[in-house]
Amino acid sequence: MLFTARLLSHLLHPLLMPLLSLWVMLRVDPHVGYFLPPSGRMLLLGMVAIMTFIFPVMSVLLLRRAGLITDLHLPRREERIVPYLMTLLYTGMALYLLFRTPLHPIAYALFIGILCAMVVSAITTFWWKISAHMVGIGGLVGALFALSYVHALDLFLPIVIAILLAGALGTARLLTSDHTHAQIHAGWVLGLGCTFCAMVLPTFA
Repeated sequence: MLFTARLLSHLLHPLLMPLLSLWVMLRVDPHVGYFLPPSGRMLLLGMVAIMTFIFPVMSVLLLRRAGLITDLHLPRREERIVPYLMTLLYTGMALYLLFRTPLHPIAYALFIGILCAMVVSAITTFWWKISAHMVGIGGLVGALFALSYVHALDLFLPIVIAILLAGALGTARLLTSDHTHAQIHAGWVLGLGCTFCAMVLPTFA
């Protein structure tokens, strides 16, 4: 049971969620990457992977080597602040590069929502350890709900799968970390709310 929980926590790591969310959007919504050829989509996903996963992981490894953090899993709330801020910077850079790519505006809105969730998470971390895993998976679910609403897509199956994965991930985090139920639920609501609102609100403007 613990092995499965740890494996799920690694496979659905919050650093992978921006990349996974964008990949899912490109797969389920033809509007998102309409002007991008297949090669362009691969380059785009590669860029996002470098900025939102590889750079943050390398930074955490360097912080660990410098003795600024004690564990790569960042179990202590105090040790999460600097990695959060660095990841926020890298994600902001990814958004800047996305704006130079011919994508549907809803893709930019996704990353704006992700950035908002990360800012709130970073601020919250100064006094409370919100679940970053649940913020990430919540963002994916929020993005799917938003796509379904904005473009009237039938995304029932992807949404159900994402919700089931979120439930399994929340259980895994309770088993493998010292997160409380409140921290799990708060992360879920934060991630879902930020991405959904960022992607839907522009449609009312």
